[in-house]
Amino acid sequence: MDVKTGFFYLFSVVLLFASFRVVTARNPVHAVLFLMLAFSQASGLWLMLQAEFLAMVLVLVYLGAVMVLFLFVVMMLDLNLDTLRKGFWKHFPLAASLGALIALEMAAVLISGFRASEVPKAAAVVGQIGPQISNSKALGILLYTEYLMPIQVAAAILLVAMIAAIALTLRQRKDSKAISASEQVHVRASDRLVLVKMDAVKVGEAPKAPVEADAAKETKS
Repeated sequence: MDVKTGFFYLFSVVLLFASFRVVTARNPVHAVLFLMLAFSQASGLWLMLQAEFLAMVLVLVYLGAVMVLFLFVVMMLDLNLDTLRKGFWKHFPLAASLGALIALEMAAVLISGFRASEVPKAAAVVGQIGPQISNSKALGILLYTEYLMPIQVAAAILLVAMIAAIALTLRQRKDSKAISASEQVHVRASDRLVLVKMDAVKVGEAPKAPVEADAAKETKS
């Protein structure tokens, strides 16, 4: 067994173990951490398959952004595990049926993929340009030549979704608080902070209010 085969079995075993622990972990934070481990092992498998772009996207997008966001959200929510476990066996038949259906669909896709005899378009692009080109560059050339219109449509949809999310967030609500930028820039330190002079007190004595301290001085005089 060569080194490449050893790394393949290592990544595969760790990926299967992490995937199993994602489902069986009792702590949601541990489940998210195991999911991040599974993504890292999957990126290693993508690298071994010479799919550098997919491995890079998996690490940068999922591990670097999405899963970190999930981890912070799970840690901040303070989930009640007893409430989540209620009704598990009640919904188990439906969940098992959906899981079996998804497994059958994935098996059908994999079997049809192994039987395909056509050359992938990315490989055809590599053959046309030259054998020294990388997979990432070939994928980029293919996306921005033949699939330029779908990419532009997807970018426009994402832009509209981002604008809609911002508009929904900034709408006027009763519980919303807004700060005027012009007023915040022109604010002065005296408007925010008021310095009050107080007499020194000994340890254990209650401090006197500024008004009471001034009245006591006037009485002594």
